Amino acid sequence: MEKAGYLQRTRCQALDSEGVLNEVLELHICGSRYALRRADLIRAVSGRVLIQVEELTKNWEYYLGATAGLAQVSASGKALNIDLFGTGSFTLSLAALRGVLYGKERLAGIVRIPDTPAQRLRRVASGQQTIGASV
Repeated sequence: MEKAGYLQRTRCQALDSEGVLNEVLELHICGSRYALRRADLIRAVSGRVLIQVEELTKNWEYYLGATAGLAQVSASGKALNIDLFGTGSFTLSLAALRGVLYGKERLAGIVRIPDTPAQRLRRVASGQQTIGASV
């Protein structure tokens, strides 16, 4: 697994589309900046809940943008798995995340989950129909 970025607690607050301030943790992955709402992240760590990864922009203040992916605790309960739409899958240790979340650390490393060959090449089984789509 290769290092792809980091999660950082900056104690910044970002406005969502309804104008509500939310404390967020910043994700820097492959040169792009995303945000996780702190309240949602605490809910996800305590129970297996899907949370949104949102785009983060700064124009005098921080603003939450469109949903860029989803995150959830892994089946083993030892990591937070982040799936960004069109970018790939990433993970970070739950122990490191808790350190950042509760103020013991400022950064936690994020690594890319390598694609398996089965995900890259999806074969059609005999007798299975395919549906074509144009964009």
